[in-house]
Amino acid sequence: MVLDVQDQAQSLVTGKIKKYTEGDPTRLRSRPDDMDRHDGDDSEEEAPIQFKAKETLEPADIKLRIDPPAADTSVEDDDAERGTFGNKLDFLFSCISVSVGLGNVWRFPYLCYKNGGGTFLLIYFIAMFACGIPVFFQEVAAGQYLGTGGLTMVGQLVPILQGVGYATMTIVFWLDIYYCIIIAWTLFYLINTIINIPELPWRTCDNPWNTPNCHDGLSKTNSTSEGLEALHSIRPNDSKSPVEEYWDEKVLGITDGMDDLGGMQWGLLGTLCLGWITVYMIIWKGLHSSGKIVWFTALFPYFVMITLLFRAVTLEGAGAGLLLYITPDWSKLWTSECWIDSATQIFFAYSIGTGALPALGSYNKFYHNCVKDTVITCLVNTATCLLAGTVTFSILGHMAFNQGVDVKDVVNSGPGLVFITYPEVVLKLPGGSIWAIIFFFMLVTIGIDSEFCLVESLVTGIVDMWPEQLRPIRRKFTAGLCILLFLLGVPMVTQGGAYIFQLMDFYGASGIPILWCCFFQTISIGWIFGVNKFAGCVEQMTGFLPNMYWIVCWSAIAPGVMGVIFIFYCVQWEPVKYGTVEYPNWAHIIGFIMSFSSMIWIPGYALYWMYTTRGSIRDRWIKGITPDIKSNRCKLASKSSDAHMMNESSARLIKNQGSFLTPNPSFVNQD
Repeated sequence: MVLDVQDQAQSLVTGKIKKYTEGDPTRLRSRPDDMDRHDGDDSEEEAPIQFKAKETLEPADIKLRIDPPAADTSVEDDDAERGTFGNKLDFLFSCISVSVGLGNVWRFPYLCYKNGGGTFLLIYFIAMFACGIPVFFQEVAAGQYLGTGGLTMVGQLVPILQGVGYATMTIVFWLDIYYCIIIAWTLFYLINTIINIPELPWRTCDNPWNTPNCHDGLSKTNSTSEGLEALHSIRPNDSKSPVEEYWDEKVLGITDGMDDLGGMQWGLLGTLCLGWITVYMIIWKGLHSSGKIVWFTALFPYFVMITLLFRAVTLEGAGAGLLLYITPDWSKLWTSECWIDSATQIFFAYSIGTGALPALGSYNKFYHNCVKDTVITCLVNTATCLLAGTVTFSILGHMAFNQGVDVKDVVNSGPGLVFITYPEVVLKLPGGSIWAIIFFFMLVTIGIDSEFCLVESLVTGIVDMWPEQLRPIRRKFTAGLCILLFLLGVPMVTQGGAYIFQLMDFYGASGIPILWCCFFQTISIGWIFGVNKFAGCVEQMTGFLPNMYWIVCWSAIAPGVMGVIFIFYCVQWEPVKYGTVEYPNWAHIIGFIMSFSSMIWIPGYALYWMYTTRGSIRDRWIKGITPDIKSNRCKLASKSSDAHMMNESSARLIKNQGSFLTPNPSFVNQD
């Protein structure tokens, strides 16, 4: 005899409830043999229930059949409409792709060089373990649990702080605008390298864009000593290398300051348009359709970087650069700029606070174990930063050796550092033009890879707010958004556009805004929603409870570190510079407006919530901190619950207690 656990009661007893009268409508009789004759009589009244037990069951005859919990069709429908990753590795490589990108290869080296090398690394690792890894896991897990992107993630857990989502999307909006400018610069290098094969256009000073200050180290002085010609590199203090001049004069055509934006760089305008077309072509079907693409874009850069590493560390003078890389400059430790750059580089490199990680997590299956992917991704990300830094500082040491200057003074630290150091090293490789093509193709792939994930996070966040209106026209909406972002980026491809780029990077999408947003996101989940409750959500998905490292970081260490750095920076604020060029006051005012455009959403929406919600102040507050989860995912049983497994001891306990699985003798048919 086999009993279904969920049908136990129905399988033990039977009965019929019929209405009938016989003459006197007030008299009720329980005559089973007559019931069927009165089935069609509408005048029947309720009769007593007649129970009839099934055949007697011996405990040994009872076998438990444990069925898996029935699939929640509402969850399946949501996943089918939204889309999910085809397999677990698609998610892992998507995380690596979105977090390992230009933030590692482009941004990390120049910030590290700007802030004294080893000092930057010290603060970077503190922020990594205190904030980076825990918040990365928090964002991915929250997106997976709620099945939503960054725009509505915090708002569903703590409705009064929905402004965190709007702040996140504002930061992503600024980031999407200027991130594609880096792609445009890279495409410009790539196309011009292909056009000039087999030569490299930045090898010599004999080009139309070069100035009298260009110095390529090839000037000669004849010496009759022993009949040999001695070559000497004589470089004036205000001179530039051909690589630097190519960047400043050919690519940017840079002016003297932000007061003079100059004319349009038409080549950059064309590559910017090409970059946005490429981004749209990748994401037009949604991120989940791009899972196979990210496999290549996640792995290919390492082939190129490792090859360049072997060449860079063998260059003359590389040791001096590497020494600067690992030696702390303790004077930098007391500057707020070093702390804010180091800490926010973690958020920037890991794509924390951009909504990309919740968006990626939302495409996971509910029971996916995302903690393993978190640890792998963060370690790979940091290793990539260190790899890029090693290559960059080796090249800087070599450049300093050739120029006879200190490594700290070899170039201006700015957003173009990677476009100076890496073109320098390919000059030292056999077949330099081929390696230049491979390198810039790598930069294009990781740049577009990161960009389409960031654009997708913005699209996902907005679409999740108005799913009924936007999901049917997702492709058209994405196209319209890409066109808007392209138009807003056009001023940054003018001759003074690099100044706008630096201003937007400092004020709009990194630094204080992203730190502010991540702080409130962390306390929303860890303090208001509750760190223990969130840990329970993780257990529901993964089957295990997060250990004390995660709990303590979510609840105390991460918000504490972010709060201290925020206050420290506000007290010792220093204006941003482009190299040695200072910005006018009106430019800083524009920068603060960009910062406040995202930061104001958090307190502003909280006040709006309290004003528009009905009820007393206390009722409004309680409603504002009460979760309003719209996804059906959270209704699924815990991965470690009895709905998924029932062991033999549980079955034995039920049998020995004489539960309803074992028939009571009073119900046994004695006939």
